[in-house]
Formats: sequence, C-alpha cells, structure tokens
Amino acid sequence: MSIHLSHYLVLAAILFSISIAGIVINRKNVIILLMSIELMLLAVNLNFIAFSHYLDDLAGQIFVFFILTVAAAEAAIGLAILVVLFRNKGSINVTDISELKG
Repeated sequence: MSIHLSHYLVLAAILFSISIAGIVINRKNVIILLMSIELMLLAVNLNFIAFSHYLDDLAGQIFVFFILTVAAAEAAIGLAILVVLFRNKGSINVTDISELKG
C-alpha cells in the first residue's frame, strides 16, 4: 500500500475544515483563534509539499519555508499582544480587544 497525492489532499482538506470549524464555533477565545489560523496554514503547507513532491519541483517547499517563517512571527507577535491584553484587562476575550480602540 502506497500513499498517493489524493491521501495528502484529503488530510489537508480535513485539517483545513477543522480550522474553519474552530474559527466559526469559537469566536471568544483568542488563543483558539490563533491555533485555528496556524492549523489552516499547516493544511496549506501540506498541500504545497504534496504537490511539490508529486511534480518534482522544489518551489512548493521553498514557499513552505517562507510560510512557516511568517507563521512563527505571527504567533510570537500574537502571543505578545495577548500577554499585554491579559495584563491590562485580566482576560483574553475577543470582546475585550474591541474596547481598546482609541
């Protein structure tokens, strides 16, 4: 039994669907929203790697490298904002973020 391109695409579609469900179902907790966005990026990366391997082209793997770099920066900045929000408000609900408009 070998793993074909369709197996990777189905797995990526399942991961992407779970991340969409995480965003739609839970709109109050910012940490779960950030985790859902990261899961969405990983599903896209899985597609890039699968097609890169299938087409024998390294361009998809190079895109994955840049996407992972941007995702790491996004996670670091997002968590830093959450720490500051928690220190100021005492909670990390999305409704508290809208009160920060100045």
